[in-house]
Amino acid sequence: MLRNNVVASKKKNNKKIVLTAGDYRRLVSLLNDSFALAIADKPYLKNLRSELDAAEIVDARLIPKDVVTMNSTVHLRELSSNELDTFTLVFPKDANIVEGKLSVLAPVGTAILGQKIGDVVTWPALSGRVKVEIEEVIVPEVQSEITTWL
Repeated sequence: MLRNNVVASKKKNNKKIVLTAGDYRRLVSLLNDSFALAIADKPYLKNLRSELDAAEIVDARLIPKDVVTMNSTVHLRELSSNELDTFTLVFPKDANIVEGKLSVLAPVGTAILGQKIGDVVTWPALSGRVKVEIEEVIVPEVQSEITTWL
């Protein structure tokens, strides 16, 4: 299970991530706060900072619906076990792994941010390397539309 295996993350590819302007501003601010600066030597946070520096910033209305953004709910298929996990990517203050709310500063969170459906993401974990495929992304706007129609 992904929730128990996370140690550090590393994206398999070197492509630019896509972010909304609002997410970009909040993430940069988050990485500059005192807690993040205290743990800034973590490889996954260094990766996140580098990705933010190179990110493609787009208006929230123009971001593709298959891209993992903040508050997206994401279905991840672990390729070795075929196990499916579902997380909502949130800012640290809202994180609660029992409820499936994954902090963007967690290794898995930094790994999936800005990725899209079909992307395969790999990172080292306690049990060895974990490789997942992003199977589905439900963005907050779509979630509220679905709720409205139910």
